[in-house]
Amino acid sequence: MPIKIQDDLPARKILEDEHIFVMTEHRALTQDIRPLKIMILNLMPTKIETETQILRCLSNTPLQIEVDLLQTKTYQAKNTSEEHMLAFYQTFDEVKDRRYDGLIITGAPVEMMDFEEVEYWDELCQIMEWSKTNVHSTFHICWGAQAGLYYHYGIPKYILDEKISGVFKHRLLNPKSRLFRGFDEVFEVPHSRHTQVRAEDILKVPELKIMADSPEAGVYIVGNDSGSQFFVMGHSEYDADTLAKEYFRDLGKGMNPKIPAHYFPNDDPSQKPQMRWRAHGTWIYSNWLNYFVYQTTPYELKPGHIR
Repeated sequence: MPIKIQDDLPARKILEDEHIFVMTEHRALTQDIRPLKIMILNLMPTKIETETQILRCLSNTPLQIEVDLLQTKTYQAKNTSEEHMLAFYQTFDEVKDRRYDGLIITGAPVEMMDFEEVEYWDELCQIMEWSKTNVHSTFHICWGAQAGLYYHYGIPKYILDEKISGVFKHRLLNPKSRLFRGFDEVFEVPHSRHTQVRAEDILKVPELKIMADSPEAGVYIVGNDSGSQFFVMGHSEYDADTLAKEYFRDLGKGMNPKIPAHYFPNDDPSQKPQMRWRAHGTWIYSNWLNYFVYQTTPYELKPGHIR
Protein backbone atom coordinates (compact mmCIF):
# COMPACT_ATOMS: atom_id res chain seq x y z
CA MET A 1 0.00 0.00 0.00
CA PRO A 2 1.36 3.43 -0.78
CA ILE A 3 0.98 5.56 2.34
CA LYS A 4 1.00 9.25 1.55
CA ILE A 5 2.85 11.19 4.25
CA GLN A 6 4.84 14.40 4.46
CA ASP A 7 8.18 14.09 2.71
CA ASP A 8 10.33 14.56 5.83
CA LEU A 9 8.31 12.64 8.45
CA PRO A 10 10.86 10.55 10.45
CA ALA A 11 8.81 7.36 9.94
CA ARG A 12 9.48 7.58 6.18
CA LYS A 13 13.13 6.47 6.39
CA ILE A 14 12.34 3.63 8.83
CA LEU A 15 9.52 2.27 6.68
CA GLU A 16 11.46 2.57 3.42
CA ASP A 17 14.33 0.60 5.02
CA GLU A 18 11.75 -2.15 5.66
CA HIS A 19 10.77 -2.06 1.94
CA ILE A 20 7.36 -0.57 2.75
CA PHE A 21 6.05 1.59 -0.09
CA VAL A 22 5.74 5.14 1.20
CA MET A 23 4.48 7.81 -1.18
CA THR A 24 5.58 11.39 -0.58
CA GLU A 25 3.26 14.33 -1.13
CA HIS A 26 5.22 15.30 -4.24
CA ARG A 27 4.70 11.93 -5.95
CA ALA A 28 1.05 11.66 -4.90
CA LEU A 29 0.23 14.87 -6.75
CA THR A 30 0.92 13.09 -10.05
CA GLN A 31 -1.77 10.40 -9.46
CA ASP A 32 -5.41 10.94 -10.41
CA ILE A 33 -7.19 8.81 -7.78
CA ARG A 34 -8.90 9.53 -4.47
CA PRO A 35 -6.81 8.15 -1.61
CA LEU A 36 -8.47 7.12 1.64
CA LYS A 37 -8.24 9.96 4.12
CA ILE A 38 -7.15 8.58 7.49
CA MET A 39 -6.49 10.61 10.61
CA ILE A 40 -4.46 9.36 13.58
CA LEU A 41 -5.13 11.02 16.93
CA ASN A 42 -1.84 10.19 18.64
CA LEU A 43 -2.17 10.38 22.43
CA MET A 44 0.93 8.31 23.19
CA PRO A 45 3.99 10.03 24.71
CA THR A 46 6.37 8.37 22.22
CA LYS A 47 4.87 10.08 19.17
CA ILE A 48 7.41 9.10 16.50
CA GLU A 49 7.53 5.45 17.62
CA THR A 50 3.73 5.21 17.62
CA GLU A 51 3.43 6.92 14.22
CA THR A 52 5.85 4.40 12.75
CA GLN A 53 4.16 1.37 14.31
CA ILE A 54 0.69 2.31 13.08
CA LEU A 55 1.85 3.35 9.60
CA ARG A 56 3.61 -0.01 9.30
CA CYS A 57 0.35 -1.80 10.11
CA LEU A 58 -1.51 0.22 7.48
CA SER A 59 0.93 -0.77 4.77
CA ASN A 60 -0.29 -4.13 3.46
CA THR A 61 -3.06 -3.46 0.92
CA PRO A 62 -2.97 -1.91 -2.57
CA LEU A 63 -4.99 1.07 -1.35
CA GLN A 64 -3.51 4.54 -1.28
CA ILE A 65 -3.85 6.32 2.06
CA GLU A 66 -3.46 9.97 2.91
CA VAL A 67 -2.58 10.32 6.60
CA ASP A 68 -3.11 13.34 8.84
CA LEU A 69 -1.67 13.38 12.37
CA LEU A 70 -3.72 15.02 15.12
CA GLN A 71 -2.70 16.24 18.56
CA THR A 72 -4.76 17.68 21.39
CA LYS A 73 -4.58 21.43 21.82
CA THR A 74 -5.18 21.22 25.59
CA TYR A 75 -2.09 19.10 26.30
CA GLN A 76 1.44 19.73 25.04
CA ALA A 77 3.67 16.74 24.28
CA LYS A 78 6.59 16.44 26.70
CA ASN A 79 8.52 13.59 25.08
CA THR A 80 8.53 14.81 21.48
CA SER A 81 10.15 17.98 20.20
CA GLU A 82 8.03 21.05 19.59
CA GLU A 83 9.56 21.24 16.11
CA HIS A 84 8.21 17.79 15.24
CA MET A 85 4.75 18.57 16.57
CA LEU A 86 4.54 21.87 14.69
CA ALA A 87 5.82 20.34 11.47
CA PHE A 88 3.62 17.24 11.31
CA TYR A 89 0.63 17.59 13.65
CA GLN A 90 -2.61 19.53 13.46
CA THR A 91 -5.18 20.40 16.10
CA PHE A 92 -8.91 19.72 16.05
CA ASP A 93 -9.71 23.34 15.19
CA GLU A 94 -7.78 22.86 11.95
CA VAL A 95 -9.55 19.66 10.86
CA LYS A 96 -13.07 19.89 12.31
CA ASP A 97 -14.59 21.01 8.99
CA ARG A 98 -13.10 18.05 7.11
CA ARG A 99 -14.42 14.52 6.60
CA TYR A 100 -12.35 11.36 6.93
CA ASP A 101 -12.76 7.79 5.77
CA GLY A 102 -11.10 6.49 8.92
CA LEU A 103 -9.90 7.67 12.33
CA ILE A 104 -7.49 5.89 14.69
CA ILE A 105 -7.46 6.97 18.35
CA THR A 106 -4.43 5.61 20.21
CA GLY A 107 -3.98 4.69 23.82
CA ALA A 108 -2.54 7.06 26.44
CA PRO A 109 -0.72 6.63 29.79
CA VAL A 110 -3.59 8.11 31.83
CA GLU A 111 -5.64 5.01 32.59
CA MET A 112 -5.33 5.23 36.38
CA MET A 113 -7.17 8.58 36.29
CA ASP A 114 -10.92 8.99 36.03
CA PHE A 115 -11.80 9.93 32.47
CA GLU A 116 -13.08 13.36 33.51
CA GLU A 117 -9.77 14.10 35.29
CA VAL A 118 -7.72 13.78 32.11
CA GLU A 119 -6.52 17.20 31.03
CA TYR A 120 -7.76 16.87 27.46
CA TRP A 121 -10.95 14.89 28.19
CA ASP A 122 -13.35 17.63 27.04
CA GLU A 123 -11.44 18.02 23.79
CA LEU A 124 -11.38 14.25 23.25
CA CYS A 125 -15.14 14.14 23.79
CA GLN A 126 -15.53 16.82 21.10
CA ILE A 127 -13.47 14.72 18.70
CA MET A 128 -15.37 11.51 19.49
CA GLU A 129 -18.72 13.26 19.01
CA TRP A 130 -17.48 14.80 15.74
CA SER A 131 -16.38 11.34 14.57
CA LYS A 132 -20.00 10.16 14.51
CA THR A 133 -20.82 12.52 11.63
CA ASN A 134 -17.45 13.25 10.02
CA VAL A 135 -15.68 9.85 10.05
CA HIS A 136 -16.82 6.68 8.28
CA SER A 137 -15.17 4.20 10.69
CA THR A 138 -13.16 4.75 13.88
CA PHE A 139 -10.57 2.33 15.31
CA HIS A 140 -9.92 2.88 19.04
CA ILE A 141 -6.84 1.38 20.75
CA CYS A 142 -6.29 0.43 24.45
CA TRP A 143 -7.12 3.46 26.66
CA GLY A 144 -8.60 5.08 23.57
CA ALA A 145 -10.93 2.05 23.32
CA GLN A 146 -11.92 2.33 26.97
CA ALA A 147 -12.52 6.08 26.55
CA GLY A 148 -14.65 5.47 23.47
CA LEU A 149 -16.76 2.81 25.15
CA TYR A 150 -17.28 5.10 28.13
CA TYR A 151 -18.16 8.18 26.08
CA HIS A 152 -20.39 6.53 23.47
CA TYR A 153 -22.03 3.81 25.59
CA GLY A 154 -21.40 4.62 29.26
CA ILE A 155 -19.29 1.49 29.83
CA PRO A 156 -16.92 1.95 32.81
CA LYS A 157 -13.34 0.81 33.20
CA TYR A 158 -12.04 -1.00 36.29
CA ILE A 159 -8.61 -0.81 37.89
CA LEU A 160 -6.88 -4.19 37.99
CA ASP A 161 -5.17 -5.62 41.05
CA GLU A 162 -1.98 -5.84 38.97
CA LYS A 163 -0.99 -4.65 35.52
CA ILE A 164 -1.69 -6.88 32.53
CA SER A 165 1.58 -6.97 30.60
CA GLY A 166 2.68 -9.60 28.14
CA VAL A 167 1.70 -11.47 24.98
CA PHE A 168 -1.50 -13.49 25.36
CA LYS A 169 -3.41 -16.05 23.32
CA HIS A 170 -6.80 -14.95 21.97
CA ARG A 171 -9.82 -16.63 20.41
CA LEU A 172 -12.39 -15.44 17.88
CA LEU A 173 -15.97 -15.10 19.11
CA ASN A 174 -17.22 -13.82 15.77
CA PRO A 175 -15.02 -15.76 13.31
CA LYS A 176 -17.18 -14.96 10.26
CA SER A 177 -16.58 -11.23 10.60
CA ARG A 178 -14.59 -9.79 7.73
CA LEU A 179 -12.38 -8.11 10.33
CA PHE A 180 -10.86 -11.56 10.93
CA ARG A 181 -10.25 -12.64 7.35
CA GLY A 182 -7.00 -14.62 7.27
CA PHE A 183 -6.83 -15.08 11.04
CA ASP A 184 -5.87 -18.29 12.80
CA GLU A 185 -8.39 -19.60 15.34
CA VAL A 186 -5.89 -18.80 18.10
CA PHE A 187 -3.60 -15.78 17.79
CA GLU A 188 -1.34 -13.73 20.05
CA VAL A 189 -1.53 -10.05 20.97
CA PRO A 190 0.50 -7.84 23.34
CA HIS A 191 -1.32 -6.09 26.18
CA SER A 192 -0.02 -3.40 28.54
CA ARG A 193 -2.60 -1.81 30.84
CA HIS A 194 -3.70 -1.28 34.44
CA THR A 195 -7.44 -1.26 33.71
CA GLN A 196 -10.07 -3.32 31.95
CA VAL A 197 -13.63 -3.29 30.67
CA ARG A 198 -15.91 -6.17 31.63
CA ALA A 199 -17.87 -8.41 29.30
CA GLU A 200 -21.03 -8.22 31.40
CA ASP A 201 -21.21 -4.43 30.91
CA ILE A 202 -20.72 -4.69 27.14
CA LEU A 203 -23.33 -7.43 26.77
CA LYS A 204 -25.96 -5.05 28.15
CA VAL A 205 -25.59 -2.82 25.06
CA PRO A 206 -27.55 -4.38 22.15
CA GLU A 207 -25.61 -2.64 19.37
CA LEU A 208 -22.21 -3.88 20.61
CA LYS A 209 -20.62 -7.29 20.12
CA ILE A 210 -17.55 -8.80 21.78
CA MET A 211 -15.69 -10.12 18.75
CA ALA A 212 -12.55 -11.63 20.34
CA ASP A 213 -11.21 -12.23 23.83
CA SER A 214 -8.45 -13.89 25.85
CA PRO A 215 -8.78 -16.27 28.81
CA GLU A 216 -6.01 -14.32 30.55
CA ALA A 217 -6.32 -10.76 29.21
CA GLY A 218 -10.13 -10.56 28.95
CA VAL A 219 -12.12 -8.62 26.36
CA TYR A 220 -10.02 -7.82 23.30
CA ILE A 221 -12.16 -6.47 20.42
CA VAL A 222 -15.62 -4.89 20.58
CA GLY A 223 -17.47 -3.66 17.51
CA ASN A 224 -20.80 -1.98 16.85
CA ASP A 225 -23.40 -3.33 14.42
CA SER A 226 -22.67 -0.89 11.60
CA GLY A 227 -18.88 -1.29 11.59
CA SER A 228 -18.42 2.41 12.24
CA GLN A 229 -16.69 1.80 15.60
CA PHE A 230 -14.16 -0.75 16.79
CA PHE A 231 -12.64 -0.87 20.27
CA VAL A 232 -9.38 -2.82 20.54
CA MET A 233 -7.92 -3.38 24.02
CA GLY A 234 -4.49 -4.68 23.03
CA HIS A 235 -1.53 -3.40 21.05
CA SER A 236 -1.22 -5.38 17.82
CA GLU A 237 0.88 -2.50 16.47
CA TYR A 238 3.68 -2.93 19.06
CA ASP A 239 7.25 -3.64 17.94
CA ALA A 240 8.99 -6.75 19.26
CA ASP A 241 10.87 -4.73 21.90
CA THR A 242 8.12 -2.33 23.04
CA LEU A 243 7.10 -4.32 26.12
CA ALA A 244 10.79 -4.76 26.98
CA LYS A 245 11.32 -0.99 26.84
CA GLU A 246 8.33 -0.48 29.15
CA TYR A 247 9.57 -3.16 31.57
CA PHE A 248 13.12 -1.78 31.83
CA ARG A 249 11.78 1.79 32.09
CA ASP A 250 9.61 0.86 35.06
CA LEU A 251 12.45 -1.17 36.56
CA GLY A 252 14.68 1.89 36.33
CA LYS A 253 12.08 3.91 38.19
CA GLY A 254 12.17 1.45 41.08
CA MET A 255 8.61 0.27 40.40
CA ASN A 256 9.46 -3.47 40.69
CA PRO A 257 7.32 -4.46 37.66
CA LYS A 258 6.39 -8.06 36.93
CA ILE A 259 8.15 -9.66 33.98
CA PRO A 260 5.75 -9.46 31.00
CA ALA A 261 3.95 -12.78 30.64
CA HIS A 262 4.79 -15.15 27.75
CA TYR A 263 7.19 -12.57 26.33
CA PHE A 264 10.89 -13.04 27.11
CA PRO A 265 12.21 -16.53 26.21
CA ASN A 266 12.22 -18.61 29.43
CA ASP A 267 10.93 -15.48 31.23
CA ASP A 268 14.51 -14.23 31.14
CA PRO A 269 14.69 -10.45 30.52
CA SER A 270 18.28 -10.81 29.31
CA GLN A 271 17.02 -12.73 26.26
CA LYS A 272 15.67 -11.05 23.14
CA PRO A 273 11.87 -11.35 22.76
CA GLN A 274 10.46 -12.80 19.53
CA MET A 275 7.91 -11.09 17.30
CA ARG A 276 4.90 -13.46 17.29
CA TRP A 277 2.00 -11.11 16.43
CA ARG A 278 3.04 -9.27 13.26
CA ALA A 279 0.75 -11.26 10.96
CA HIS A 280 -2.23 -10.55 13.22
CA GLY A 281 -1.32 -6.86 13.42
CA THR A 282 -1.12 -6.68 9.64
CA TRP A 283 -4.44 -8.46 9.07
CA ILE A 284 -6.52 -6.50 11.56
CA TYR A 285 -5.55 -3.12 10.12
CA SER A 286 -5.72 -4.33 6.51
CA ASN A 287 -9.16 -5.88 7.01
CA TRP A 288 -10.46 -2.78 8.79
CA LEU A 289 -9.22 -0.57 5.96
CA ASN A 290 -10.50 -2.80 3.18
CA TYR A 291 -13.87 -4.03 4.45
CA PHE A 292 -15.01 -1.34 6.88
CA VAL A 293 -13.50 1.74 5.23
CA TYR A 294 -12.70 1.32 1.51
CA GLN A 295 -15.55 -1.04 0.58
CA THR A 296 -18.26 1.08 2.19
CA THR A 297 -17.09 4.69 2.29
CA PRO A 298 -18.66 7.06 -0.28
CA TYR A 299 -16.43 8.29 -3.07
CA GLU A 300 -17.29 11.86 -2.17
CA LEU A 301 -17.21 12.65 1.56
CA LYS A 302 -20.18 14.94 2.12
CA PRO A 303 -21.41 16.86 5.20
CA GLY A 304 -23.53 14.98 7.71
CA HIS A 305 -23.52 11.39 8.84
CA ILE A 306 -21.43 9.46 6.30
CA ARG A 307 -21.99 5.94 7.65
